[in-house]
Amino acid sequence: MNKILHLIQLILKTTYQPLTRFTPVRLLSFFMFLFLFYGTIFNTSAQSKDRRWGAGFAGGTSVYAGYLGNGIMDFNFEIFRQNLLGSIQVSRYLNASLDLMATGTYGTWGYYDEGRQIFKGKMAHANLTLKYKFNNNYFISADSKIAPYIFAGAGYSNFTGPNIRNGSDFPAILGAGINFKMSDVLSINYQATFGYMFVAYNNPNVSPFKAATGTDQFMFHTLGFNFNLGMGKDEDKDGVTDAKDKCAHTPEKVKVDAKGCPLDSDGDGVLDFQDNCKDLAGTSSTKGCPDLDKDGVADNEDQCPNEPGLIVLKGCPDTDGDGVIDSKDECPNSKGLATLGGCPDSDGDGVIDSKDKCPEVNGLAALGGCPDTDTDGIEDSKDMCPNEKGPISTNGCPDTDNDKVHNGIDKCPEVAGDPTHSGCPDSDKDGIYDDVDRCINLPGVASNNGCPELKKETKQLFQRALQGIQFENGKAVIKPASFPILNAIVKVMIENPSYKLIIGGHTDNVGDDQMNMTLSNDRAAAVSNYLIKHGVDPLRVSSQGFGESAPVDTNETAKGKARNRRVEFKVEFLEIVK
Repeated sequence: MNKILHLIQLILKTTYQPLTRFTPVRLLSFFMFLFLFYGTIFNTSAQSKDRRWGAGFAGGTSVYAGYLGNGIMDFNFEIFRQNLLGSIQVSRYLNASLDLMATGTYGTWGYYDEGRQIFKGKMAHANLTLKYKFNNNYFISADSKIAPYIFAGAGYSNFTGPNIRNGSDFPAILGAGINFKMSDVLSINYQATFGYMFVAYNNPNVSPFKAATGTDQFMFHTLGFNFNLGMGKDEDKDGVTDAKDKCAHTPEKVKVDAKGCPLDSDGDGVLDFQDNCKDLAGTSSTKGCPDLDKDGVADNEDQCPNEPGLIVLKGCPDTDGDGVIDSKDECPNSKGLATLGGCPDSDGDGVIDSKDKCPEVNGLAALGGCPDTDTDGIEDSKDMCPNEKGPISTNGCPDTDNDKVHNGIDKCPEVAGDPTHSGCPDSDKDGIYDDVDRCINLPGVASNNGCPELKKETKQLFQRALQGIQFENGKAVIKPASFPILNAIVKVMIENPSYKLIIGGHTDNVGDDQMNMTLSNDRAAAVSNYLIKHGVDPLRVSSQGFGESAPVDTNETAKGKARNRRVEFKVEFLEIVK
């Protein structure tokens, strides 16, 4: 405000000096001084889409040009002071290059020739013009302090007074001007407006008498102030219009700089409204607060500020990644459970591995983490009968048959027996106890492991069958010569229902191994099928081929090969259920 008052004082002081001291050069220098002086002080902007309306007022002089003479190019200040005028102007922003202007002017108009008034009268003038601005970012910057322009349009003029013959006209308007911007609102304006009239007004009815020629023109020189009105949109309501706002979506009530961007008081790259530590330089990851251990947790929230840690653990380290901070983790290097102080429990029995005697098996805390399947109070690893409840005196085993031999060593736990024979009895009373008797329900002999001894004639029959059962060459077809032996075997099987016959087929080494295996299997099956067809229970017969894998003689001689081509019979004894 002081600068503006100083300017006004300077203008008034200069204006009231003797006007004869001004020359065209001095006048031009005076205006240049004003422009340059304020150009060094103010950083301003022009009428824009933020401030679309403009209004101004100005004072100046009108100059005649016509048949009587031309004062437009006469810069004598004596000429300028003769016809003073005042004007008001309203303008509307259209775009970066164009404004629409409406101007009203009122004052005197006349012509002087060598100090003699030729004519003088009142003039009222209005025009509507389109202004082209050179500070449109094409020629010069829109933010330039000096903003020249040109304009063109049409107007209406009314003249009254002695010796003025015609009262009104519609002149064509051309002009140029310059705005020197002092602020967003205020600018100093110089404007020259030229009007070309189509009807003569001024030919005075005095000597020398001259006829109207219709060539009259006028020029207005004005100096004044323009005001940019209105406010642009400010969607984020930060006091900076959208056109200048470099941060157009700032949250409400956030302090911003001249460009509309939120402040960053501590210069840490985190804006104040997001900065939890506005006076301390920090990082964006910690919302502007310092983070000495660089773990992403602000020091004011870091429970372990001197150790890099995890955000989820408020800045404390967790070496084994089990969610328990190291300072509270009893097993900091082994991933464990929070409920167990951060120690692992591999078998999930509630006993940590370091104290679990059976860490791989779910057990009981009372037994050091070891299981007790039969719940007899003896852990399974020490329990001889882990699935049967028993006393400690028998290592956790019961004595089901009460024969003083507990189940852990009793080979016959369901039947009371002799302690000297692992708790087994002699069920068939053949003097051979069940623990070694292969036929516990058939009286037998020791030489046959408790099973009955085969009759001599049966042994001889099976011996004859080794070579006596013949097949067609390379086939599993039994030769009829073998039928008597097979029928004899059928008779033995029927007479001895406790026999189970195991039939094995064998070949020599002539031919492919796989072919021999298939052939031996087919031949054993052929014998089995023969016996079954002739009355032997299928459940008492089984067969298998062994190919050339189990020779009983050499395959280097014909005799040896003959012995190797055989069918063997073995007897197992079945328990007879009566």
